[in-house]
Amino acid sequence: MCLKRFHHLTLEQLQALDKVLTEVIPIHGRGNFPTLQVSAKDIIRVVKDRLVERNIQVKDIRLNGATASHVLVRDNGLDVRDLDIIFGVDLPRQEDFQVIKEVVLSSLRDLLPCGVNRRKLTCLTMKEAYVQKMVKVFNEHDRWSLISLSNNRAKTVGLRFVSALRRQFEFSVDSFQIILDRMLESYWENDRRQGRNSWESSVVVEAECMYGDFTQAMEHLRQRLIATHHPEEIRGGGLLKYSDLLVRNFRPASETEIKSLERYMCSRFFIDFPDVKEQQRKIEAHLHCHFTGSEESSKYDYLMTLRRVIDESTVCLMGHERRQTLNMITVLALRVLGEQNAIPNAANVTCFYQPAPYMSEPIYGSYFIAQAQPSLVYHPYPVHVHMQSGLV
Repeated sequence: MCLKRFHHLTLEQLQALDKVLTEVIPIHGRGNFPTLQVSAKDIIRVVKDRLVERNIQVKDIRLNGATASHVLVRDNGLDVRDLDIIFGVDLPRQEDFQVIKEVVLSSLRDLLPCGVNRRKLTCLTMKEAYVQKMVKVFNEHDRWSLISLSNNRAKTVGLRFVSALRRQFEFSVDSFQIILDRMLESYWENDRRQGRNSWESSVVVEAECMYGDFTQAMEHLRQRLIATHHPEEIRGGGLLKYSDLLVRNFRPASETEIKSLERYMCSRFFIDFPDVKEQQRKIEAHLHCHFTGSEESSKYDYLMTLRRVIDESTVCLMGHERRQTLNMITVLALRVLGEQNAIPNAANVTCFYQPAPYMSEPIYGSYFIAQAQPSLVYHPYPVHVHMQSGLV
């Protein structure tokens, strides 16, 4: 059976893509550095031109992940906070990563507002001012780098440079990539000829489904179903993404396969993040990036969902290691309830506990006021929580 992997965007989808590419996105500078007000298509153009100048071949440029899914199906329930742009490049040597970094940082310098003295701004200065995260991977199967640009709890701009990537998606609903080259060429050609910042409605733009079956993946997206291939290949963060989908009212496409999927993801999570402090940092980073604004209220449900999946599907840990992780998530959930003033009469609810040895973060103390359910009682470590709402 020949599976359909590609799809031509409709006019409605092209209009949605145009909005994504032309929307002005703030890239916030630290300290006294000004905010860069740029659109995706403008930063793509500057970066691509500089890559060509440095003899880095750009095979194609793609919009990836949840934003691509949003272009294809609006109101699909996915978090579309991140703007993930993929530059398909050839990176035969590790030294090429340094060229990529210099290209991005010099491009950001070009995008500074008029009146800023650029001459004294080094690449290191630009990195400290505007880069949130930098990652590079160079091994037998994967050869790519990611530069994530700073944004104050809003849309994150990720520039990904991929030469080889063994696993390009986690679940079918975020496996779409929209090939942007023709749309970008249409913008740039119109700008050159007519001085108009627009695109031609006749342009043909394709989307590719990395899951393999475009029609099936689109059905999963419309019906909010969770499915994947080869779950053993999903990296540790897949467990956090899976719990995120559950909280957003996605459900497993196959009930018979879901327990196996959950066990694989839990095992990989603990392989990639073996220390409970690493686990906590990873979970808190996910909360910070994906539950802001109106979604703040979903933090508690997310943590409880994650806790349930780990509790029911973890088979690779010793008992005390598993309890440490569950206790850590429990305390994070209690903190979230306190921050959200979850119970109007919370002043009458007091929670005492002796923190576990691994919880040395400033947020933990020997005395904790938990604005939670009135039936909450906290005992000395090891932690056991009794709570009518289901926090076990």
